[in-house]
Amino acid sequence: MDRTSFRTGDVGEAMQAIQDAFYTNRLDVLARPERFGAAFEVLELDGITLGDLVCGADVSVRCGELGAYHVNIPVGGPMAWHQASRPEQITAPGSAALFQPVGSTSVDRWAGDGRIIALKIDRRLLESRIEELTGRPPRTPVVLDRELDLTTGRGRAWARLVRSLVADLHDDARLLTHPLVAAPLRDAVVNGLLLAAGHRYRDQLDDPARPLGPAPVKRAVEALRARPDHPFTTMELAAEAGVGARRLQEAFGRYVGMPPMAYLRALRLERVHEDLRAADPGSTTVSAIAHSWGFGHLGRFAEQYRARYGCAPSVTLRS
Repeated sequence: MDRTSFRTGDVGEAMQAIQDAFYTNRLDVLARPERFGAAFEVLELDGITLGDLVCGADVSVRCGELGAYHVNIPVGGPMAWHQASRPEQITAPGSAALFQPVGSTSVDRWAGDGRIIALKIDRRLLESRIEELTGRPPRTPVVLDRELDLTTGRGRAWARLVRSLVADLHDDARLLTHPLVAAPLRDAVVNGLLLAAGHRYRDQLDDPARPLGPAPVKRAVEALRARPDHPFTTMELAAEAGVGARRLQEAFGRYVGMPPMAYLRALRLERVHEDLRAADPGSTTVSAIAHSWGFGHLGRFAEQYRARYGCAPSVTLRS
């Protein structure tokens, strides 16, 4: 977590402050430069950055590609903006402008008599949240609708959550930035946006995936049995099965009775047992066979082997 408070009347310093907290940018004062005075309050919460930004004079801000999802909420005055080749859009107070990670980005006019509540969301954080909530990784980029109504329904509820964070930026107590509160609050902000904004995955969030049948588990088991010596990870195995990692873990627990990595370990123990029984004790060792199947810690391997087969692996080799 990191909280920053910044004040300046210098345009160059304001540009640097925006770059430090958000993106490389070009800031230009459009009218009444004598009124320019940047006042920024910024909070970083491990994957999201929240800012309460004031410039005093009408300005434009060009940023190029953002590389992250971004939300601007104008307060007190409208904001004109565009991204990529899309036409310019005017977002008034009561709405939020939603920006994609890709596409050259420009705030063409930010009214000097208003503030902007700015929210940057790490791209990997938002996309991984889709996978966690639906049980499947997104097969296409997550494209948010360009605007979100903050006056009704979920948009209004989400805006209240964001404003509570903004209020905490100006509170010396700063309860919301405490480690015990920050992580679930960050998750609530991202989850709330995904539930409030329009995008192709929202229906799946409203209708959570049904429990997985055995088909994805079968695909994962087949992959493990075909290559038990491969250094699988849960994420790689989930990709083989065509589901999300969390959903695969749940399905393995339901249909196999153990996590996928525990199943892989049991499978490797079987192969070690077979090799020990077939091996010549004069030409190989327990450690050589164990290492060949991915067991790096011989003491732990021996304990697991004894628990499974009732004797030490050396006994099996000698027999």
